[in-house]
Parts: sequence; structure tokens; C-alpha cells
Amino acid sequence: MAAAAGRLLRAAVARHVSTISKGISSSASLMPIASRRTCLTNTPWPGSAQGKFAFSTSAADHAPAVTQHAPYFKGTAVVSGEFKEISLDDFKGKYLVLFFYPLDSGGLGHMNITLLSDLTKQISRDYGVLLEGAGIALRGLFIIDPNGVIKHLSVNDLPVGRSVEETLRLVKAFQFVEAHGEVCPANWTPESPTIKPSPVASREYFEKVHQ
Repeated sequence: MAAAAGRLLRAAVARHVSTISKGISSSASLMPIASRRTCLTNTPWPGSAQGKFAFSTSAADHAPAVTQHAPYFKGTAVVSGEFKEISLDDFKGKYLVLFFYPLDSGGLGHMNITLLSDLTKQISRDYGVLLEGAGIALRGLFIIDPNGVIKHLSVNDLPVGRSVEETLRLVKAFQFVEAHGEVCPANWTPESPTIKPSPVASREYFEKVHQ
């Protein structure tokens, strides 16, 4: 597959289940909404012999953003060991974690997640993670809800990986909020208390945590 590939973590998880077994279920089918995007363009770092890059920004359309619909994608993927055409539509009604996994090689073993090819780099570009000059995707991660709305996004520089545990925690938190209408505070876990969104009811939470 292409070096800059998007991986789709998926599983058949009910919308209100607090534990996730194989991965994360997924989300919806909506075309990108026009907005402003910061594009990264590469220029050689002065005095560098290691080919480092500096980045400048420019305005563009179709930027992904939290609370907005996820950019539509479609492409060839490896699903259960077979090639298959998939799109954002296939994940409608589920939670989806879409993440970009660059600069990996060495072959594929058994995989429990879907590996989506981004040979043209259009998906990386639409999601705002492509380094145009180098042709490499940054380590972007997007949590998309059952309605196709981006609930969380993060982008790491190439040398730093991501936390599976934190991603699962966030998905569980969004599912909890959707089911119960309460607020998940910092460092929330499924065993932690939540905050009811009203001045009087929220006092109960703060009294407990400050005892």
C-alpha cells in the first residue's frame, strides 16, 4: 500500500456499549463542507544537511474541523485479507476512527483493522495532514461520530506515535455523552463520575471530588 495510508479502526460495537473489543465502530456519509484550511508546504531548513523542512501556511477550502462533517473519502482497502472498495458511507451509523500511518514498510501480517490506500494522497490532502513537498502524511487521527461529524482530531509530527488507550477512552466518552447527556471531565474513565450540565446538579460532582 502507499506510504501515506489511512487506517480505519472498526468493530461491531453498539452505540451505548462502554467497552470496545476489537477496535472502534464507525460513522457517516457526508461530502466535505467548505471552510478555511491551513496547508503545510515544505521548504528546506536553512543550514540543514538532513533534509529537514520548515512549514508555511496558506488558505484553502474543505478543512476538517471538530463539529463539522468529515471530508468524504472512497478508495481501495484491504478488508479481512481481500481488496475491496470502501467509502465513508460504509461507516454510517457507527463511530469511526480514521488515522494516517506514514513511513511504515516490511509487509503486512494478520490485521483486524481496515487498511485504506491513499496512493493519490487525496485523502491525506482533504484531511489536512499532507506535507505537499515531501508527499508524506503526518500522523493524523480523527474520531467521527455516527452522523459523520468530527468529534476529535489530533495531528502528531512524524517521530511521535499515538496512544491506543487514549483513543479508546475518547470514543467511550463521546458514546457516554451521547447516551446520558452528561459531561465527562478531564481524565474521565467509564468508572469515573460525570458532571450534570446545570449549576445546581454540577455542584454534586465538585463536592465529591474535593472531599
